Amino acid sequence: MHRTRTALIAGASGLVGSHLLRMLLQSDRYSQVISAGRRELAIIHPKLDQQIVDFDNLKKSASELAADDVFCCLGTTIKKAGTKEAFYKVDHTYVTQLAEITLRRNANQFLVVSSMGADAGSRVFYNRVKGEMERDVQALGFQSLHIFRPSLLLGERDEHRTGEEIGARIMKPLSRIMFGPLRKYRPIQAETVASAMLRVASQDLKTDKVYLSDEIERLGH
Repeated sequence: MHRTRTALIAGASGLVGSHLLRMLLQSDRYSQVISAGRRELAIIHPKLDQQIVDFDNLKKSASELAADDVFCCLGTTIKKAGTKEAFYKVDHTYVTQLAEITLRRNANQFLVVSSMGADAGSRVFYNRVKGEMERDVQALGFQSLHIFRPSLLLGERDEHRTGEEIGARIMKPLSRIMFGPLRKYRPIQAETVASAMLRVASQDLKTDKVYLSDEIERLGH
């Protein structure tokens, strides 16, 4: 009989995270799923342990954040965050602190949603923050670290993101002619990203790997 594991998910109320939470709860791989969030989700499930945490003081909740596999789907926009500093806090600081704490709690794997174009040396603020997050999480030394860089995410959000909605309307028709090197720029369903993350986690690979959007598409189907 194979050993069942504990999964931890941060950002379960988001576009990718909501799909991933559902998949984790359905998966035979996990006997317990811990959701770390600011507020309680409207979900009741026998495997689900909801931990309400203050991300500004995450170390206070460290004892509740022990898991085998950690899935980080945290992310916001500069518009929603209000300032560049607030955006940096969510997309870099919270992510790297979660990684550091769970590694100390003996997490085996850390799987995180980043973004296409992530580059710590980029002149584009958004891409630079994502790149710095990747760099700093990689520096922690996880035996198994998986970074997912999806293209424009498709799916139903609770919130309106005008720029992304316009981008989706433009890019969806164009995706039919995006082949070869352009395939990684195709918009991708958030559910596909979630499926790819679970599939990669289930392989128990001892590696540090970045997945571009076209590979995420392939793994998620």
